[in-house]
Amino acid sequence: MGDLPLDINIQEPRWDQSTFLGRARHFFTVTDPRNLLLSGDQLEASRNIVQNYRAGVAIPGLTEDQLWRAKYVYDSAFHPDTGEKVVLIGRMSAQVPMNMTITGCMLTFYRQLGTAYVSATTGAVATALGLKSLTKHLPPLVGRFVPFAAVAAANCINIPLMRQRELQVGIPVTDEAGQRLGHSVTAAKQGIFQVVISRIGMAIPAMAIPPVIMNTLEKKAFLKSRPWLGAPLQVGLVGFCLVFATPLCCALFPQRSSIHVTRLEPELRAQIQAQNPSIDVVYYNKGL
Repeated sequence: MGDLPLDINIQEPRWDQSTFLGRARHFFTVTDPRNLLLSGDQLEASRNIVQNYRAGVAIPGLTEDQLWRAKYVYDSAFHPDTGEKVVLIGRMSAQVPMNMTITGCMLTFYRQLGTAYVSATTGAVATALGLKSLTKHLPPLVGRFVPFAAVAAANCINIPLMRQRELQVGIPVTDEAGQRLGHSVTAAKQGIFQVVISRIGMAIPAMAIPPVIMNTLEKKAFLKSRPWLGAPLQVGLVGFCLVFATPLCCALFPQRSSIHVTRLEPELRAQIQAQNPSIDVVYYNKGL
């Protein structure tokens, strides 16, 4: 690759993942919605750059910045294990536009939440309906926060259910070098808890800031005379919040999180100590 060295580790993120700033820069790149606009040819070009580099094939004139750009484009569109192209709405770069649409509609039509949200999840509906009845006689602004409580409840139920197998058999834990040491349910619980906190954190700005702004704007003559602007304005505000909230909340915890050996299951702890008594901390992938 010209003067470009072949020992750049593109298997790992570009920035230091032990710091919040490094993780934030990584996830700002991973969740960049602009990657959804790339053509199939551009995605294939990025895949070729990454695969050639991993194979040690020289591409004259390629710079390090271009290599990292190709790596993140590749990661945004292709499955890390199978190498298959991920369906558009399932990509990390689709997080912001997809959540913007869902959250914006929830906030816009929150008055119909009791019937419109029934198809989502029982826990969220119960939360929404319960809070809705409690807020009937409170100011309208309070009622606008009912969708946030529903989303928080949905995340608390949905994520553990989707990852229930991990709660049964555990997730892989490794040493610092990446050598697998076994499976831990305790690590799975910690990882799921971290993901739930991150997901709820993502929803806070998008579901707390727009209601306050819209509650004020709807009292103004400009919006009263143009009520049709309410929905697109609300969705736009949600999108603006999510552009920042999504990567920043993904960065709250390291993707490769750690847990002390003393907190693991007795059997696994004994197994690790038998293999290598010097290991005090093990690592696991918390998921997203």
